[in-house]
This record gives sequence, structure tokens and C-alpha cells, in this order.
Amino acid sequence: MSQEEHFFQAGDDAPRAGGELSGVVGNERLTALIGAVVLVLSVAEVATVPTLGSLMVAHFFVGVLLAGPVVAKTASTGRRFVRYYTRDPAYRRKGPLRALLRVRGPLLVASTFTLIGSGIALAVTGPASEILIRVHIVSFLVWLATIAVHVVAYVRRVPGLLAQDWRSRPGRQKRENASAPETPGHQMRLAVNVVVLVPAAIAAVVLLPPAAPWVGWPGQAVRRESPDVSTHPGIGCGHVALSGGASASADISGAVNRQEVVPARP
Repeated sequence: MSQEEHFFQAGDDAPRAGGELSGVVGNERLTALIGAVVLVLSVAEVATVPTLGSLMVAHFFVGVLLAGPVVAKTASTGRRFVRYYTRDPAYRRKGPLRALLRVRGPLLVASTFTLIGSGIALAVTGPASEILIRVHIVSFLVWLATIAVHVVAYVRRVPGLLAQDWRSRPGRQKRENASAPETPGHQMRLAVNVVVLVPAAIAAVVLLPPAAPWVGWPGQAVRRESPDVSTHPGIGCGHVALSGGASASADISGAVNRQEVVPARP
């Protein structure tokens, strides 16, 4: 049974239910549209992980860009949650989320915000914070597992909701089926996505310069050798040893993004 049939099966309550239907379905379509944006950006973000050293700029940019749609999707989903548990009649008719998804939801929200928050913090602080790196990695693994369950649960419904929203544009709906219940707000739902993406894109651009030390980062810690090993006699600058065993002169810029220079002994 479709949502429209479910809402209008009460007969005499149809006029009242029509207004309720508009709000509930509008919220569902907004959530689907924002969710599609989040999914596309998430796939792009995960795709940068295997070659993180060469795609670090894209990784940071997409990660910060995700913050806007994630906040909007959390708000739209939270609206349904609050309206249902405050016993709003329309959302009570819609029914609750499935039990598994209700249990998994808080974990998904927590891991998502931890992942994005730690990523932004790492962009500002650079590769020095080992704790932040570990938090980022653990939250990524938790997020990856929970988002996979979320995608499996909803991915088949999203295309249909997006198609319905596209067909519900005022001019098209009047031409195709004037008797269908109206669900206004198509332009508003598009505007919401633009409104959350633009500030996030600006923030991503602003954070790129502070994140520059990460560019080319191989994902390995830089360690300092003892002065008698790392210092070349007669040369007034030290040497830097990477964890892979290779050494490079500290005055060669760009060899590594974060180096610890051991001063030469007088």
C-alpha cells in the first residue's frame, strides 16, 4: 500500500490527512535527496583512501564538503524522530523506523560527526597529533560498517522518492495528473541542498592551506635518529630518517611534509 493510500484510507479524514501527507512526504523526499548527495560524496571520499598520499587534497575537500549535507540529513531525520515520539498524528500514521535502524542510528550519527570533526581537526593541526589520527581511523571503520547497513536498507527506495519529487514539480504535476495529491516544496528541497553545500565548500577551500602539510603524506611516522648516526661530519645541517629507513637532507623542501631536524654538533 502506498503512503497516499495509507493516509487517505480513512475516508472522511481525507481533507485533514492531505495536509499531513504533504508534510510527511515532503520531509521524506528531502531526506532522500540529501541522502543521495551524502552517498555520492561518501563514495568519492572512500575512493580516495587507497591512494591517500596523492589524493590528500581531494580527501580533505570532500570530507569537509560532507559536513553540510550530513548536518541537513541529521536534521531532517531528527525531525521525523521528534515528531513521531511527540505523537504527531501524521508521523504516527507513518510509523516508526525499523527496530534495527533505530538502534543503529545513534551509532551512525556519532561515528559520522566524530569522523568529520576529527578530519577537520587534523586539517588544522597537521600530522603531529597521533591521538587524532587514531580517532579518525577508528571512527572511519565504525562509520563504514554502519553506513553500509544504512545504504542496504534505503538505497532501493531513494530513486523512487527522487523520481516522485521530480514529477511533483508544480507545472509538470498539473499537466500529468491534476487529481494527484500535491506535495509542494520541490524548489525548497533543492534550495536546502544548495544552502548546505555552498558554506561547506567555502569552508573546504579555506581549510586547504592549513592542510598543506598533509599533501604527499605517506601515512608513516617520521622518527629521529641519534645525532652520531644522522649528522654528517662537516655539514652544518642534520639529516632526517624516515620510518622506511631512507634518509633525506633536512634542507630539501618537499621530501616529506613533516620533518624533525637534528642539529649538528659543534
